[in-house]
Amino acid sequence: MTGNLIIYFSLLVGMVLSVVQVPLTIPAELGYGRPDWVAMVMLYWIIALPERVGLVMAWIVGLIMDVLMGGLIGQHALSYLVIAYITFKLYQRLRMFSVWQQVGAVFVILSLNHVIWRWIENLSGLSDWSFWYLLPALTGACLWPWVFLLLRSVRRRFFAT
Repeated sequence: MTGNLIIYFSLLVGMVLSVVQVPLTIPAELGYGRPDWVAMVMLYWIIALPERVGLVMAWIVGLIMDVLMGGLIGQHALSYLVIAYITFKLYQRLRMFSVWQQVGAVFVILSLNHVIWRWIENLSGLSDWSFWYLLPALTGACLWPWVFLLLRSVRRRFFAT
């Protein structure tokens, strides 16, 4: 039970990092590069412990993020469900990669996440497409080694595997 609480807490920290506003002293353009912390945390736990984090949790976390971000209901839920499914299907291969090799796979998965978001916003008439929307996927991939190492140390401390 303690392990599940650690997973929930790490997802909660990711949600808080996603909701926190960029300080006014920082140029607003840098806010466009904010990575999707929740998606990265969820990807890690699916790769590390696929029996504990699955599609249902991805859907629920996505619905919570929809409410927190004030977006369309189901937007994050659908994108998280898709990337969780892909990660779940590939987790054994992703485990075999080094952290630096995982960066490329994480970039592709996070890019797909953002493409789904923008596709849904385009369907609803809320935004136009631009390649700048992939900037959070790039920053997320660049931060992946540190997220991976931090969560791996947490997993090794609290999980007996």
